[in-house]
Amino acid sequence: MDKLMADLKKQIISQLNLQHITPEQIGNDQPLFVEGLGLDSIDALELIVLLQQQYNIKINNAEEGPKVFSSVRSMAEYITANQPA
Repeated sequence: MDKLMADLKKQIISQLNLQHITPEQIGNDQPLFVEGLGLDSIDALELIVLLQQQYNIKINNAEEGPKVFSSVRSMAEYITANQPA
């Protein structure tokens, strides 16, 4: 799971064009929205696209979004649990 979280950090930086941040500056359990990285609703849409393009995973229930995207670790856990075989 550590490799997946490291990959996710790089993908988040690339997908959201966060050139001022390095993967090392993103904590595994750091909140991604508001007080954490400060992401917003547009960024959430980009993260949904990232899951679809990179991992072939769709979030069908909008209520899952805040839980899935709360941190890099929560994204990695969701990917691990839901990635197609």
